Amino acid sequence: MNYVEKLFSSTEGKGSEKKKSGISKQRWAILSISSIPLVMTLGNSMLIPVLPVLETEMSISSFQSSLVITVYSIVAIFLIPIAGYLSDRLGRKKVIIPSLVLTGIGGFIAGWASWQMDNGYWLLLAGRALQGAGAAGAFPIVLPLVGDMFKNEDDVSSALGMIETSNTLGKVLSPILGSFLAGIIWFLPFLSIPILSLISILLMIFLVKSPKKPEAIPFRDFVSKVKEIFAKNGRWLYAIFFIGIIVMFVLFGVLFYLSEILESQYDIKNLKKGLFLSLPLGALCLASYITGKVIKENQVFMKWVAFGGLALLGSAIAVLGLSKDLWYLITIFLIGAIGIGASLPPLDTLITSNIDKKQRGTITSIYSSMRFIGVAAGPPVIAIMMKNSEKIVFYMLTGLSFAAALVILMAIKPTKKGA
Repeated sequence: MNYVEKLFSSTEGKGSEKKKSGISKQRWAILSISSIPLVMTLGNSMLIPVLPVLETEMSISSFQSSLVITVYSIVAIFLIPIAGYLSDRLGRKKVIIPSLVLTGIGGFIAGWASWQMDNGYWLLLAGRALQGAGAAGAFPIVLPLVGDMFKNEDDVSSALGMIETSNTLGKVLSPILGSFLAGIIWFLPFLSIPILSLISILLMIFLVKSPKKPEAIPFRDFVSKVKEIFAKNGRWLYAIFFIGIIVMFVLFGVLFYLSEILESQYDIKNLKKGLFLSLPLGALCLASYITGKVIKENQVFMKWVAFGGLALLGSAIAVLGLSKDLWYLITIFLIGAIGIGASLPPLDTLITSNIDKKQRGTITSIYSSMRFIGVAAGPPVIAIMMKNSEKIVFYMLTGLSFAAALVILMAIKPTKKGA
């Protein structure tokens, strides 16, 4: 069995003073980079509480409204690996900044279609597709960019924990901000995306210094090297890719379910609905932040934290359908969200810390593509299944969560316990 003993070998000779100084020297750069996942998450998750309103205003079905989330993710799935390769060849900022511009343009088109057109659904989807193209070259490139910025792996895991926390903070703010803006004018969440993108562009231009670009290698040699990486490390890479799909599928599937239930059964709308959805997402954010701080270089610990998080998620989903009581639903999903938050930083760090810088953008981008598959599939699959049997929804999500935990247990075999 081709485990990863060599890949996960320990590093030596890193002084404590260096460990302490890396993050502090780059704090403004990290803050600026953290704006990217925040903007990307807001640009997508912010629309989830708005979907029921979208159905009414545009006279579309719940399945059609779910495609507003899905089309964004499908485009990103196919373009992310290309963006990753370009970032390895051209440099991270040269891909990220134009991608943020594209995201802003796509958001404006979607907002204009909602605002000015009587039957603007298809143009809205086109704008979302363009926004997804921009997202492909933004957030996925953040992971290798952070890996390039630090030589010390403690700094990498801490910075990635902050990045994942920013991502999850976006999920916390999304339902609140989306509901608040939609309460003013229902299409305002779409038009806020260009403004958010512009802020992130300015931060990247002025506060982030590009790391030294890896020496470019011929495309044929590059492809050969990527194949070699998968040949040697395919077991754990494929495992993490699979887990990334499942975690995002469960998260966005349950968010879609709760958004529909809160409005249809409890008549909870607008800002109040956003506040309810933000409670479990806040727990997810806090769990990501704490996990990123404590895992450091200990990759054995990372495995068990991720396993425990997914086992907790599966257990929570298993009992989620036992009651329709409002606070029961929110509390149980809060517990499951803690599991998701604990599992994400270890997965990010395992990939970023163990892939050579020359191929890091490509490999992490493939991982991001896998996560987007889950984002794309979650809402429409749950929308279809809710029409037939909600029990089947919970059985499926529970099984997938425990399957992901089992994959971590069986396929990831790190040996590095840290300094």
